[in-house]
Amino acid sequence: MREILTVANKEFHDGLRNRWLLSITLIFAVLSVGLTYFGAAASGSVGITSLSTTIASLASLAVFLIPLIALLLSYDSFVGEQEGGTLLLLLTYPLSKNQLLLGKFFGQGGIIALATFLGFGASALLLFVQHYQISILQTFAYFIVSATLLGLSFTAIAYIISLSANEKSKAAGAALITWFFFALVFDLALLALLVGTESSLNQNTLTQLMMLNPADIFRLVNLAGLDSSDVNGALAVAINAKLSQAQLIAILLSWVLAPLVIASIIFKRKKL
Repeated sequence: MREILTVANKEFHDGLRNRWLLSITLIFAVLSVGLTYFGAAASGSVGITSLSTTIASLASLAVFLIPLIALLLSYDSFVGEQEGGTLLLLLTYPLSKNQLLLGKFFGQGGIIALATFLGFGASALLLFVQHYQISILQTFAYFIVSATLLGLSFTAIAYIISLSANEKSKAAGAALITWFFFALVFDLALLALLVGTESSLNQNTLTQLMMLNPADIFRLVNLAGLDSSDVNGALAVAINAKLSQAQLIAILLSWVLAPLVIASIIFKRKKL
């Protein structure tokens, strides 16, 4: 465990030195606070008019930003070390491949988790001070936890890419394609399927298909308990699925663990 924490500490401090933590926190803070105030300005009033609208807007934007940031942060974690000749050097120390993998994951995951908490937590605190409603903190707690898990899932996916690529440039291209698929193409394909079958696709089947995309699970977690009038597209059909937020969080957690296990298997078989 000490070896894992040593690697995690190194990765976390690398993120601090490269301004990753500051940059991500500022992006999330500007996103959340900006949406809160501009949402209120659009209705001509002070403060938010609907928590549902605020969370729906945040989820719609965060679902594009968080996966992209996580992939950019982690896509070169292994292929970059290999190109620089430091990966082989690291493994000459009393450090197993799994310990190195987990250390990098905890370090880079810590950056995403802290940035998410600080960035979106600022908006939650601001809204709570204005309205003193405990439901605001509860809703944002689900949002922050699910946003963190979304970031961690794409960090683990980035490790699969990094361990499978033999060049940093190829890993960068694969990371962008992965983001494009999960953030845009998957939902468009789902919507095309829904239209092509003339809405005959039942709710359970649609919900099961959406479980294949961590970005959609993230949105379902945050929109499941909200007013469905703020939601459209394929999500509007799946929003009333009989899955609790806790169950959706558990499924999203599996999207963190499964890619991490796959990355571990690839790393063990990888010849350096």
